[in-house]
Amino acid sequence: MLYFTGDTHGDPSRFHDAEARPLKKDDTLVVCGDFGFVWDGSKTEKALLKKLGRLKYNLCFVDGAHENFALLGQYPVVEWNGGHAHQISGKLLHLMRGQIYTIGGKTLFTMGGGISPDDDFRSGDEARMRRELPSREELEQAAASLEAAGGKVDYIATHEPPLRIKGFLQLKNQSQGTEPTGLNTYLEELGKCCTFRRWFFGSMHIDKIIASTHVSVFRKIVRAE
Repeated sequence: MLYFTGDTHGDPSRFHDAEARPLKKDDTLVVCGDFGFVWDGSKTEKALLKKLGRLKYNLCFVDGAHENFALLGQYPVVEWNGGHAHQISGKLLHLMRGQIYTIGGKTLFTMGGGISPDDDFRSGDEARMRRELPSREELEQAAASLEAAGGKVDYIATHEPPLRIKGFLQLKNQSQGTEPTGLNTYLEELGKCCTFRRWFFGSMHIDKIIASTHVSVFRKIVRAE
């Protein structure tokens, strides 16, 4: 079974609370950006990553805006369920941008990236800021993956939502986040070019079902179906 949750920002309690207890050996939990555990490369962090990799279920994440991209890129790239992923430790994996995975018989398209609302964070590291947004190569990979899948997937997991959804949530004052960017526009057009059952995203920091197709996740763990 496939599950989704929102930004964890390096807090492991999400994986041990009551909502996570029912997850079984063959289940997969996807964090929709700002995972935050791959950050400083310290011994303490490495020990925690090993512990997360030993959870009974697969723990996966798409990258958000608050990530150490230089460190993340040092992990080995492996083939996992039909797509490429960084293997962090054991069953802990980073789902790379523009990939499609088949998990439990369902297909999942992933696209990380975003813009941090923290101005000091952005201005203090221009190289990291550039990596927050998908590159041309990653966008081309996304298009190629969807074309190979016939423009159809079961689920989409991103950090940012498409433009229309982000505008709706900000208009209703029901979330926090940056102003819409070109990435939100790209995701809006992507959604028009493919068919999918549900789209999960985490950057808006709210747990809310928008219509039947788009789901904003934050603290709750939500089943895909």
